[in-house]
Amino acid sequence: MNDVITEITPLSENDCFYLAERVKDSFNYPLHKHNELELNFIENGTGAKRIVGDSIEVLQKYDLVLIGAGLEHGWEQHECQLKDVHELMIQFPANLFSDSLLKKTQMDSLRKLMENAKRGISFDQSACEAMKDKIMEIFNTQAGFYRVLKLYEILFELSLLSECHTLSSNSFAYTTPLPDSRRIRKVAEYIDQHYRDEIRLNVLSDLVSMTPTSFSRFFKLRTGKSLSEYIIDVRLGHASRKLADSAMSIVEICYDCGFNNVSNFNRIFKKKKNCTPTQFRENYHHRKDRTGNYVKNESSIKDKDKFHKKKEIV
Repeated sequence: MNDVITEITPLSENDCFYLAERVKDSFNYPLHKHNELELNFIENGTGAKRIVGDSIEVLQKYDLVLIGAGLEHGWEQHECQLKDVHELMIQFPANLFSDSLLKKTQMDSLRKLMENAKRGISFDQSACEAMKDKIMEIFNTQAGFYRVLKLYEILFELSLLSECHTLSSNSFAYTTPLPDSRRIRKVAEYIDQHYRDEIRLNVLSDLVSMTPTSFSRFFKLRTGKSLSEYIIDVRLGHASRKLADSAMSIVEICYDCGFNNVSNFNRIFKKKKNCTPTQFRENYHHRKDRTGNYVKNESSIKDKDKFHKKKEIV
């Protein structure tokens, strides 16, 4: 049932990255994924809707996201009325940084950036303004080695920014959280394996040899979420994936993901995702044309749109 298209990018195994600059008056490229990471900067996209994994957000003046390989993403017109949307896009392969390089001490922040990119990272407006000129510089830098260095510099500076947040849930993006705490990792693995079932606090606390009260405080301190919030997020991630990839009914998905009440599932889903499960499924299987009518997604595509101002492979 998954209608998300697979984009075939121009990159070959010998290329470092692909640059594209566009000026356009609409967001008309459907939800898609590709094997490369993508750094995407948009100016004047206020009111457009961005989908990354199971995250749906409405754009402000600037939008800067780093999207991991294979993660579904796309932008929709939504309420954007502007006609001078400026987009800068950089696509690069996952092996641009080798595993051995990322394990070096000096690469600690970059390693975390690449790990978080698997879920998609959105940078706040202040970060967008701070990075705007530097991202534009790469398009004017001499092609070749110096342009590669410029990309490394951009990614490193992004890795140092705290004004950002991850987008997709781990369970939707098929990623495993890697918390520093061995106890939290053990609990996270248990929850991911048993999200369909009733999960009791005392079972989890016994798993890590702590009292329920101490474990609850410890879990909140290490994850920033209460245990119940974390479990709900895991279940919603799996539910979102089933909405996108399967023909299961809303009711079936509700109970298959550990929720025991359909009304409660719908309420929690809308509160967390800002849309109902039905609307979320529509976002994944249809896109709206400029008249507001739904148009079925295509199955594959080799190039993005006709508004390219400049594009280069490095």
